[in-house]
Amino acid sequence: MRKTIFVVDDSSIALIVSRKALLEHYNPITLPSATKMFELIKKVKPSLILLDLEMPEMNGFQALEKLKNDDEYSDIPVIFLTGTEDPVRQAEGLKRGAVDFILKPFDDVELVSRVKFHMDMAY
Repeated sequence: MRKTIFVVDDSSIALIVSRKALLEHYNPITLPSATKMFELIKKVKPSLILLDLEMPEMNGFQALEKLKNDDEYSDIPVIFLTGTEDPVRQAEGLKRGAVDFILKPFDDVELVSRVKFHMDMAY
């Protein structure tokens, strides 16, 4: 059975590219906001979440904190997607519980490799 991955990003291009890259190995579900993610996660628990750091309504840090504070979802690995290479923000994300960062625009091979690595580590 293919593992489900949520891709949460307000960029439709990032959603399309990541879905295409992941589709061969996983069941990617694309969501345009963290709010939509929290609506769906009650019905479908993903094996991993790719989460954009900068989004309106609820940013990646806020969404990660909400996930980590809920025993039902705190074990889901979260990889941040970000367009800014900022070591301070990356350190903050790792401190808060993210397992990795992927810089946008990302390479398909890198995305799949990092997802596979973290899926293997978690399961």
